[in-house]
Amino acid sequence: MAEKTKPQKESKESKESKDQKKPQRPQQEESNEVIVRIMGYDIRGSKPLYTGLTRIKGISWAISNKLVHDLKMPRNKRISELSKDEIIHIEKYLKSMPLPDYMKNRRFDPESGKSHHLFGSDLEIARDFDIKRLKKIKSWRGIRHAYNQPTRGQRTKSHFRRGGSAVGVRKTGDKK
Repeated sequence: MAEKTKPQKESKESKESKDQKKPQRPQQEESNEVIVRIMGYDIRGSKPLYTGLTRIKGISWAISNKLVHDLKMPRNKRISELSKDEIIHIEKYLKSMPLPDYMKNRRFDPESGKSHHLFGSDLEIARDFDIKRLKKIKSWRGIRHAYNQPTRGQRTKSHFRRGGSAVGVRKTGDKK
């Protein structure tokens, strides 16, 4: 057998020379990221206006494009470059934005019968109430939501197995 040799302790001089040979990374300066709040959502200031608006729940790429086009703002303008007046103008425009019905996220609301567009927490609350209504009337989708199963017809033999025990074929040698 080969003899094992003990690693020798390095001298202080050799350690110092190794430290000097390593290229030192420049220290990254702490940069304070500008965060702008639009319609209750924090958006990083480094993002372009067109991209940053899509961080708001309920604003898609198409709606962001329409807003930028209608307000005649440059798409690539950074969020941090917006003035307070421009932010207020964007929020007012979003609240009363003229959209065709096919772009709205709440077409033919069951309660009012009208089409309107929701943003932020209003959209989440409306979705939760819709799911509760489906569960209450015991529709197929409501039952599937109640059992935490997929509601759109996906196959469940090998997917959607969150929680509980896995169901499958047991091998013949695994009898208890």
